[in-house]
Amino acid sequence: MSDMQGRVALITGASSGIGRATAHAFAAKGARVVVAARREPELASLVAEIEVAGGYATAVVTDVSDARDVERMVAHAVDTYSRLDYAVNNAGIEGEFASITTLAEDEWDRVLGINLKGTFLCLQHEVRAMLATGHGGAIVNIGSVNSFLGFATGAAYVTSKHGLIGLTTSVSAEVASQGIRVNLVCPGIIDTPMHQRLRGLFGDDIYDKGALPQVHLQRAGRPEEIAQAVVFLCSDESSYITGTTLTPDGGFTLTL
Repeated sequence: MSDMQGRVALITGASSGIGRATAHAFAAKGARVVVAARREPELASLVAEIEVAGGYATAVVTDVSDARDVERMVAHAVDTYSRLDYAVNNAGIEGEFASITTLAEDEWDRVLGINLKGTFLCLQHEVRAMLATGHGGAIVNIGSVNSFLGFATGAAYVTSKHGLIGLTTSVSAEVASQGIRVNLVCPGIIDTPMHQRLRGLFGDDIYDKGALPQVHLQRAGRPEEIAQAVVFLCSDESSYITGTTLTPDGGFTLTL
């Protein structure tokens, strides 16, 4: 995969799971990394890990549902490193799972505000920065297999992830001629803190006897495996790929 020396990568939701692994993956390729999330201690430890490994990183505490926070986040990246080449819009929450008859309106707003509106706000400011610096760029949004699969009690989460398909393809069509590629990665069952929370909520049997046997590879994925897919979509090796959805799910959706 191409060397990313001198390039700058911004990753949201970087405090744990896929986002944290993606920050490490970009740094390992030589990119200067800007990590963003709401949890400052976790960001600080991530920056320290990258620096110990010989990389360059800076952190900015960000709530992606807040337009001013997002604007400040992108400005921090450009002010620090003078450019923005790659962006990974990974920040997201699962929210509360509830029947459509009982789902609270403010919970709907919270989930959509982070997962969908947050990605919109990030795209808006990232594209502006890439156009201003004039180097083009590559953006990867992080969806889920629930970007095309629904499940009972998951209306808010599933809707937020479905929306990323339309958002990704629309923005890709708009900015491709200006040298910016936009793609969507939809992971399956990945061993992350969110995965562990869902195990606690639904029970191990749902995964070990229900979902995981449907995965061709018969295991949950690792965050590092998703990170490598993301880095590939930002690399020069994927220069003819835009507006598409990559589904690293171990074959899960092929059995449904």
